[in-house]
Amino acid sequence: MHVETLETCGVAQARVTVTYRFEKANELKRVVPPQAYLPAPIRIPVKPKTVGDHLRLRRLKLKLLQKEVAERLGCDKGTIYFWEANGAQPRLEYMPAIIQFLGYNPLPPANSWAQRLVRGRIVLGISQQVLARKLGVDPATLALWERGEREPATSTMARVDELLREPGPRPKTDSSPDCTASSVASV
Repeated sequence: MHVETLETCGVAQARVTVTYRFEKANELKRVVPPQAYLPAPIRIPVKPKTVGDHLRLRRLKLKLLQKEVAERLGCDKGTIYFWEANGAQPRLEYMPAIIQFLGYNPLPPANSWAQRLVRGRIVLGISQQVLARKLGVDPATLALWERGEREPATSTMARVDELLREPGPRPKTDSSPDCTASSVASV
């Protein structure tokens, strides 16, 4: 039996190689494969695509437990598990805390004004109804704007842009962390 420790994206994992020796050359014995008694390797998202992937990568880099991340975000550790397993997406109210924990916005960049509106609302962690109330418009009108079916008047668009301006530094063009396939392949 040979055990090696490999580091992938800052997370140490064990690789076990088991060599079996038999008395007779072609004799096969029933053996328990090593996977049956070893824990599964930690899934490390190399190119995070979802908010759950971004959370998992950040948590593993910081060497935190799901319980510790849950305390920071104000949710249950089971919720963190589901987000990281991509079994569920975070609710709106958790997005500001998630962005603060990650240190960047994991949402894909917006390609249109409608997408920027949706992204800005999600970053703030507010519903369509709340944003519509803040803007003084009907929620149905806001829904039309978000679907790209209509655009607001120029003065309203300026008000929306001002309200949705993200605080802090401007988002990077590539919101992915610096863990790339080449850094993992070299391990």
